Amino acid sequence: MERMQAVQVRAPGGPEQLTIGAVERPTPGPREVLVRVRATALNRADTYQRRGHYDPPPGASPILGLEMAGEVVGAGPGVSRWHAGAAVFGLLAGGGYAEYVAVDEELLLPKPAELSFVEAAAIPEVFLTAYQALFWLGELSAGDHALIHAGGSGVGTAALQLTRAAGATSHITASAGKHAACRTLGAVTTIDYEREDFADRLLDATAGHGADVILDFIGAGYAQQNVRALAHDGRWVVLALMGGATVEAFPLGQLFRKRGTLRTSTLRNRPLAYKQELVAAFAADYLPLLQNKTLQPVIDSVHPWTEVQEAHERMEANQNIGKIVLRVGP
Repeated sequence: MERMQAVQVRAPGGPEQLTIGAVERPTPGPREVLVRVRATALNRADTYQRRGHYDPPPGASPILGLEMAGEVVGAGPGVSRWHAGAAVFGLLAGGGYAEYVAVDEELLLPKPAELSFVEAAAIPEVFLTAYQALFWLGELSAGDHALIHAGGSGVGTAALQLTRAAGATSHITASAGKHAACRTLGAVTTIDYEREDFADRLLDATAGHGADVILDFIGAGYAQQNVRALAHDGRWVVLALMGGATVEAFPLGQLFRKRGTLRTSTLRNRPLAYKQELVAAFAADYLPLLQNKTLQPVIDSVHPWTEVQEAHERMEANQNIGKIVLRVGP
């Protein structure tokens, strides 16, 4: 039995529960490749899993980490797309905080030579989440208005760039210190959620039209304002419930009058075939823009994985603009 180093959670709790220790190295199954991980990146889901509030899907690695970049070092039966030494980055259901990870070959993309492993590791989860939410669920089109909550987050910074590339107009909510960064990524309206009514600001900015698409990570806490901010025939896409799951008085009548659509989504527990299709569609539409750096991952900070506790503390303090990346290994 071969071993590797990986970040482990000693017991559900705070960042102090994270440590690095030896675990069994994965063996790639049919149509899976084994990747030597060079970098991985934090996602809010990692902090929930660390606290015991977000179990991995059945069959997924219990190790934290939903994305990575590295080099192919082995393959299971039936692999045809990759060879040893290929530099790749990709989406995971778990296992990124480790020296090695086994991943379905169709969830990997070739790392552009123009990008470092650190940059590539900051792409998969946030860009694929934003792509799915904006286009597959939100049906964003050129000329639309998109309201992106948590505009300074990893998904938010990816969504801003995708919205601009699609010819739509973006408006964001974020703490005031993140507004300048969001404007450089294309935000036309920047709203301080701590001091301003975002629905009022959004309606003013769009001359009463509202948002054709809303990307929402807050949930219940923003429900009333989101419905008020939504355009007629608008699509409200909920990706997380950071502000609670229960709405005391849901404005269903107002949503009905606007013919609005409420959609919810996760990505981690989607079927493999769905993820494969999503990765392929994103690659066809946007991999060239990553190669020429029209789209770029926004990286807040880079830490050796021995500083994983500090990296989690930074995310939970909401200090980051964009992605927090871990360099894996010595």
